[in-house]
Amino acid sequence: MSLKEVIRLAKQLSTVNKVRLIQQITFDIERELTDQLSIVLRKSLWGLCADLGKAPSTEEIDAARSEEWASFARKDI
Repeated sequence: MSLKEVIRLAKQLSTVNKVRLIQQITFDIERELTDQLSIVLRKSLWGLCADLGKAPSTEEIDAARSEEWASFARKDI
């Protein structure tokens, strides 16, 4: 069935049925758009930070932690 045929048949409906048709079509379109949007929004989190470069190694993290804690206020002061 072509779009022209559907339009021709829709024009033969009563005003009340035209409104019902529009409501049903609108509901279907909203549902389809919501489904498509949810698929787009559900991207994988893998690679989310890939543009930030290589992650620091354990040794680099430990060294940075030691540096920060070295200047932290001591209890004996």
